Amino acid sequence: TKIAGEKAGIIKRRCPVIVAPQPEEAMDVIEATAERHHAQIIAQGQHWHIDTERDGLMFQDETGVVQLPLPNLPGDHQIENAGTAVAALRHLGFNDEVCEAAVSQAHWPARMQKLKTGPIIDSAPDAEIWLDGGHNPAAGQAIGHHLGTLTKRHTYLICGMLNTKDISGYLNPISPHIEKLIAVSIPGEMNTLPAADTAAAAGESGIQAETADDVLSATREIVKNDPNARILICGSLYLAGNILRNHA
Repeated sequence: TKIAGEKAGIIKRRCPVIVAPQPEEAMDVIEATAERHHAQIIAQGQHWHIDTERDGLMFQDETGVVQLPLPNLPGDHQIENAGTAVAALRHLGFNDEVCEAAVSQAHWPARMQKLKTGPIIDSAPDAEIWLDGGHNPAAGQAIGHHLGTLTKRHTYLICGMLNTKDISGYLNPISPHIEKLIAVSIPGEMNTLPAADTAAAAGESGIQAETADDVLSATREIVKNDPNARILICGSLYLAGNILRNHA
C-alpha cells in the first residue's frame, strides 16, 4: 500500500485515471485517492479489456473493438501494459492507426532488451545477452515468467542491485530458470549492494553464486565454460544505464 500511495500521488483533480489490474489493497488506495480528487477511474476488467488472439490482440472498451498487433516489447506482461496505453490513447481521442503504431513500435531500453553491439557482445560472440533494469519482486516475476517461455538454453544472471531493494523477493521467481548468478557492484553508486552481499542473498534463494569485478569480466567467466550461454544482466536501472552508456 505504501508504493500504491506513492504512485497514486500523480493523480490530479478531475483527470481520468487509467488503471491496469492491481492487488485489491493497492486498488483500494488508488480508488480512495481518485475519489478525493474527483478523478474518474477507467480500469481494466470494468471499462476496458485486452485479450490475445492467434496473431495479435483484441482491445475492447465502451466505444468499440480494435484489433492490434502483438507488442513489440517481449514478455506476456507487456500485453496488459499495451492495453493500458491503448486505453489512455482511445480516451484521449486517438484513432486506431495511432494505437496500432504505439503497440508495434514501442521501444523501452533495458526492458528485456537484447544487446547486439559493444564490448560485451564482442567478448561473447556465441552467447545470447539480454539487459533488464527491473529491480523489484514484480519485475522478478515478469522476468521469471519470460525466461520460462524462451527456448531451452543455459541461463546465467549477472546481477547488481541497490541496498534499498528486496533482493530475495526479486530473485526467488527467477531462481528456477537459471544455472548460476554472478554478482557485481554497480559502478559509481554509493547505495550499491556489495557484490558479496548480492551473492550471499542469491545463495539463500537457492542459486549458485559467485562475484566478479565488473560485468565484462563476469561475461568472460561465463562464456569460458559455456560459450553458447544465455546471459541476463539485471537488477538495477543504474546498472542498466551503465551498460547502455558503455557497452550498447
